[in-house]
Amino acid sequence: MQLVVARVGRAHGIKGEVTVEVRTDEPELRLGPGAVLLTDPASAGPLTIETGHVHSGRLLLRFEGVRDRNAAEALRNTLLIAEVDPEDKPEDPDEYYDHQLMDLDVVTVDGTEIGRITEISHLPSQDLFVVERPDGTEVLIPFVEEIVTEIDLEEQRAVIDPPPGLIDEHAEIVVSSEDENG
Repeated sequence: MQLVVARVGRAHGIKGEVTVEVRTDEPELRLGPGAVLLTDPASAGPLTIETGHVHSGRLLLRFEGVRDRNAAEALRNTLLIAEVDPEDKPEDPDEYYDHQLMDLDVVTVDGTEIGRITEISHLPSQDLFVVERPDGTEVLIPFVEEIVTEIDLEEQRAVIDPPPGLIDEHAEIVVSSEDENG
């Protein structure tokens, strides 16, 4: 199975290094020296990581055969893809690979069916579940512990406790008497 583990950013310096946007919880495993990664577009790879280090909070990688800024810049926005055994599971029991979460049914803690996960969107601040509702509309659910209370892979479902307004536009607004008299 193939997993997107990073996206190449801009070139860094003049010796072929690039910044990368990490999309894996296991960068030391997936993005270490010697790792061979497939690419999207496929014509850019495969790429073998020669060196990697963190500089000012960003991971910088250099690939074998990429020796100058122009070659590095040509890789910009390339997705880096690792080949992973489908039976592999992340070391942390509270972490999941995207393929494990795809097509899970999403229900609220009281059992109300919301829909099913059709995509996981990886944003810089957090990950989002893109959930298709039975009527064909989509709702975005932040994949954070406060909202996603349980992932049950055996039952193929994600249980959520959404705040008012996340699922429906009709948010319940509670006004205390102090606010009215304030």
